[in-house]
Amino acid sequence: MNHYKFLAMACCCLLLLGAVWAGPAAADDLDQLRARGELRHMGEPYANFITGAGDGLSVEVMKAFAAHLGVRYRFVPTTWGSAVGDLLGRKVSMTGGEALLGEPQPVRGDVWAGGVTVLPWREKVLAFSQPTFPNQVWLVARADVKVEPIKPSGDPDKDVALVKDRLKQLSVLCVPGTCLDGRQYRLGQAGAKLIDYTGKVSDIVAVVVQGKSQALLQDAPDAMVSLQKWPGQLKVIGPVSPVQQMAAAFAPSSLRLRGEFNRFLTQLKLSGRYRAMAQKYYPAVVDYFPDFFAKVR
Repeated sequence: MNHYKFLAMACCCLLLLGAVWAGPAAADDLDQLRARGELRHMGEPYANFITGAGDGLSVEVMKAFAAHLGVRYRFVPTTWGSAVGDLLGRKVSMTGGEALLGEPQPVRGDVWAGGVTVLPWREKVLAFSQPTFPNQVWLVARADVKVEPIKPSGDPDKDVALVKDRLKQLSVLCVPGTCLDGRQYRLGQAGAKLIDYTGKVSDIVAVVVQGKSQALLQDAPDAMVSLQKWPGQLKVIGPVSPVQQMAAAFAPSSLRLRGEFNRFLTQLKLSGRYRAMAQKYYPAVVDYFPDFFAKVR
């Protein structure tokens, strides 16, 4: 086979592979979505992002986005473990902290939003919007556990180190494959006994309060809600991560849809509506992350 024939065949193979990848998710881009007349917002009830009662910050934002597009809004329940596959139209498995794409499956949604933190492995397989919310992972313990909260130093790295100094033999409930997985913060090496939790994330605090673990990892927004829901039963020890960002996730082929969402979100922020939504569902977070919300009217 000569050089030119080889190059031609290689190009054909690459085009074919691209078509296979784009196939399931390409139908969800902007023109096709408008023709279908419906925005499918995927998520799992989680804190005040998706309350499970038909409202929440992410639900409000996506309903407003659907109205902006001139289509209906529909909520599609998913789970943290299946959401990536439901969005991409490919079965997904985790190996060594990386997502491996498998066989095709039905695409169930157009966007995944509801407290979704931007993580390196997710960035490799998903297309994220501009940041929608600030986040930080905190170590939260039962009030009766003999571990004292740190005194914030003003230096995030020093605060994380102070928390790790308090982890020896402490049992910590984690959610594998998410930002609440203690392995990615090397908490086991710091002496913590990491316990994998595979139930509903909305139930994880109850498991700790019932005594099945001394502590857990929580997103800062969720922890603030938990402190109100379980008064006197929990305490925040301190952060185990730097400040992170949450965002809406799209399939890589949905570039026009993601672009339109970014333009919509920018205008939502400039109008003052987004800050009002955030203040409604997370007043304490708005105060805790002033740098993020200083950019939002």
